[in-house]
Amino acid sequence: MFCNYNPLNKYFKSVTGAIKEDEPCIFRVVTDEDFCNLILIKDEGESSSFAMQKNGDCFEIELTVHEKGLYFYYFELPNQLFIGLSSNYLGEITSKPNSFQLLVCDKEYKAPIGFNGGIIYQIFPDRFNRKGDLLKLNGRVYHDNLLDLPYYKPNSLGKVLNNDFFGGNLKGIIDKLDYLKSLSVSIIYLNPIFKSYSNHHYDTGDYFSIDKNLGTKEDLVELINKAKEYGIKIVLDGVFSHTGDDSLYFNKYNNYDGLGAYQSVKSPYYKWYDFTLFPNKYSSWWGIDVLPQVNELEPSYNEFINGKDGVIDFYTKLGIGGWRLDVADELPTKFLQNLNKAVKSVDNNAIVIGEVWEDATNKISYGERRSYFYDKQLDSVMNYALKDAIISYIKSGDVSRLLYVCKEQIDHYPNKSLHLLMNILGTHDTSRIITVLAGENMLGKTKDEMALKSLSFTERKRGIDLVKKATLLQYTLCGIPSTYYGDEIGLEGYVDPLNRKYFTWDNIDDELLNWFKFLGELRTKIPALCDGDFVDIFAKDGVFIYKRVGKDKDLIVAINLGLSTYVLDLDKPYFNLINGEYFTKKTQLNSGDVLLLYPEKL
Repeated sequence: MFCNYNPLNKYFKSVTGAIKEDEPCIFRVVTDEDFCNLILIKDEGESSSFAMQKNGDCFEIELTVHEKGLYFYYFELPNQLFIGLSSNYLGEITSKPNSFQLLVCDKEYKAPIGFNGGIIYQIFPDRFNRKGDLLKLNGRVYHDNLLDLPYYKPNSLGKVLNNDFFGGNLKGIIDKLDYLKSLSVSIIYLNPIFKSYSNHHYDTGDYFSIDKNLGTKEDLVELINKAKEYGIKIVLDGVFSHTGDDSLYFNKYNNYDGLGAYQSVKSPYYKWYDFTLFPNKYSSWWGIDVLPQVNELEPSYNEFINGKDGVIDFYTKLGIGGWRLDVADELPTKFLQNLNKAVKSVDNNAIVIGEVWEDATNKISYGERRSYFYDKQLDSVMNYALKDAIISYIKSGDVSRLLYVCKEQIDHYPNKSLHLLMNILGTHDTSRIITVLAGENMLGKTKDEMALKSLSFTERKRGIDLVKKATLLQYTLCGIPSTYYGDEIGLEGYVDPLNRKYFTWDNIDDELLNWFKFLGELRTKIPALCDGDFVDIFAKDGVFIYKRVGKDKDLIVAINLGLSTYVLDLDKPYFNLINGEYFTKKTQLNSGDVLLLYPEKL
């Protein structure tokens, strides 16, 4: 009794990953049993059985699904046995199957073009680069010393105000476009830039005003246009699940002209918010009272964000390349559909990226199964699952989780969206990658203790080596790598705001920076990294070897975090792009080695 089924092999499943409505897909299973049925289960629980036909040594069926949605499937054999998903992402015979997933997209599903093979660079605007005079506003604290730690201590009321500023601005980003181009950056993702009280700007005060410390609308337009000259798109951060309490719309402190929801039930914005006892008790984001939560389906709010001349329409028409949506899993499905429609009506190739920390193809949020990728909502998500798997492998040497995540994402996502996933290793919400990989575990420690910690010389040297290995994976696996500003020069820091230091332009780690430039060159010169298939060659005992398959040339990536030596047989001569070494038939991968094999020099 045996079986052979691999959902990532087109012999067994003719369409890799998600399929479209009415798109035929052939399933084949090799088994010595007398019959085999495909059991297809719609997410809600309705199941159908399809008899597969014997054809030589396999059973096969051409299946066409006519209704978009999330499905699961397994194969039924005689004697109450089944073929289900195994821990190594193949089929296995079992008495209780673990189902495979099948996402069926809208027949009109398309992914934006112009992003594949690119590099995202995330900028926390206040901390990247200051250009020009610093405009000091009331209620804000400004750092004269750019090497200061961001303020992290609570005030006498126990609140961290996030009101300290270093003076980074939009003109400062324009000034560094040459630098970003040297990293082969093709997309700049900006943390929020709209007027607000805090330095992180996730407490929007006015969606139609750029924060004065960051610049003006004219500065934004200049950035968009000058970035285009470098082949760089600008992606804005859209925060639409809540506003600031100090905002035009809520106006808790009377700092804005007009009538805010906090001031009167007659405010045009009153229905945006949910007051349980007016005015001081209201729903807020995660219970943080300075972030009153909005009702996204309130018609006037939806029109304000997604309607004609609304927020999405206005900024997309300025020429941005798309949007990253804060806490996308807290935004209602209908709101996301309206937002996507608003974006695409201006520019069908603008991208919509969601902040989703789990597998976005089967995510359940607040009791609702989300339909991001089959119901015209998102083009991509921040790839936290891959981030965690890469870090786990680099720190432990156990490759099993990373290989599983790679295969799972290929199987679950639409192929075109797979190559648009935002592959992160760090963001404004996570500790710096070099600190994560080489720093002391500070779990349970206070921020005071974290603030005092920096890497020793030995730790930093080890950290640079580990960051190189982690970013090699990040830049060569399926998706678009996203570098959090300063990671390329080894900025350190634990949890926010310690991970939001000012970029140290006068203290750049050239070894790490040159590595990032090299990785950027790979992305621009190797077509297989644009949308090439992923094929695992070997993954065991700390060794991870895989191939990105191009139309003409393949790239082989090999990392050895184990203790033993591995001999890699080659089907043709390859150059190691890292050091130029030339191999003909085989090469040796020693402990700690990294190889990047390509048929020709770059």
